Amino acid sequence: QVHLVESGGSSVEVGGVLRLGCTSSTITFSRYCMGWFRQAPGKEREGIAAIDVSGNTTYADSVKDRFTISKDNAKNTLYLQMNSLKLEDSGMYYCAAGGRYCGPWPRIRETDFGVWGQGTQVTVSS
Repeated sequence: QVHLVESGGSSVEVGGVLRLGCTSSTITFSRYCMGWFRQAPGKEREGIAAIDVSGNTTYADSVKDRFTISKDNAKNTLYLQMNSLKLEDSGMYYCAAGGRYCGPWPRIRETDFGVWGQGTQVTVSS
């Protein structure tokens, strides 16, 4: 059973923008720490953004000031707004749900999240 479904991945040029979405019919996002991870070919999966139940957010240095994580509790949807995209932003992007509480921050640890989506591909080209 798929609990998290990502959308919005696409091919875009350097400097472009994308917005990823993540929805679920079984997990209520307002109750859990939610995060976005990405994995580039040949690299480990890295946590890039997380949001707690109060709406507090944290970001990896690689995306800080360019990406924004948010959620719409009424729509039960998690978003990742990605601006000023770079070649190194290419990869598979995953939505993840954690426990009731996030952290400790600032590191976004894969082991803090137990439910994962199947991913959506983002390709940035010059």
